[in-house]
Amino acid sequence: MRRVLKILIILGLLWSAWWYGAGYMMRRNIAHWFDKHDAQGWQADYATMSTSGYPLHLFTMIDKPALADPATGLAWRADWLHLQGPAIWPGRLTLHFPASAQRLSWLDQTTVINAQDMSANLHLARSRALEVERMALQTGPLEASSEGIPLISAESITAMMVQTDMPETYDVEIKATDFSTGPLLRRTRGRADNLPDTLGTLDISMRVAFDRPWDRRALEERRPQPTAIDLALALLDWGPLRLKATGQVTVNRDGIPQGQVTIRAENWRDMLALAQDSGALSPRSAATSEKVLSLLSSLGASGDTLDLSLDLRNGTIYFGLLPLGPAPYLILR
Repeated sequence: MRRVLKILIILGLLWSAWWYGAGYMMRRNIAHWFDKHDAQGWQADYATMSTSGYPLHLFTMIDKPALADPATGLAWRADWLHLQGPAIWPGRLTLHFPASAQRLSWLDQTTVINAQDMSANLHLARSRALEVERMALQTGPLEASSEGIPLISAESITAMMVQTDMPETYDVEIKATDFSTGPLLRRTRGRADNLPDTLGTLDISMRVAFDRPWDRRALEERRPQPTAIDLALALLDWGPLRLKATGQVTVNRDGIPQGQVTIRAENWRDMLALAQDSGALSPRSAATSEKVLSLLSSLGASGDTLDLSLDLRNGTIYFGLLPLGPAPYLILR
């Protein structure tokens, strides 16, 4: 019995030494990261940092973190950031964010984010590069505004990125419920009383290949850039209106996509009327568009459903031989 007790005491002391050592290394690495980026010209500040959670977890509390990258103009600050992970491997992290205001700035634009139960899960590979194996963000009710003007809101948002067998390729899923773009959505809604104040569903599922895996260099150097996107589904519901999109595109070094995207619009005539009411289309353009789209929809199974195949090439979106406008640049800053 005494021998067993001695073994337990020794194991307890060893584990305690491991826990305190892991907590010290966690604080040291975080402090080193802040100091390194501060020396590189970033704003990288925090007030205090502490560790708790003995014996099974490492809870690291960072008070008043503030980060600003002068190269991109991107900045973020909050009242606190809470990192939680198992003591045996702190590379399985859960980040908890405050319900108080977070401020996200880009150049001279600042967005104030208020979110309930906002957290992120981060699974890192056991390697020096710390490749991201899984990254997920979830939040309850969220509101974002700029200079007091609402930008977006949602009842809940879930975003997930999971590494596949190919290290530079990730499966990405984004879901939002009761999503709204604030005044923009209300202007688009116009006089359509049958449309709700929020979008019912926003659902995106795709596989994205990047020019390199997501790892510690994504913060220290530059963000990995997309090279190919396989869009399995993009779904947007707004009352009786529904948009679906699928497609495959490649992306060159300048961020210009090339490929094909198929879009299905249900109750497209109501969408056209909304575009006219909101001022996005003039009455003359709306009438011309309706004639063309009516002809196209008559080729399908239902006159209320419109299927369009759009080509992206040379920086322009085409419907057949007809150019519709510039393609978006896909660059991660």
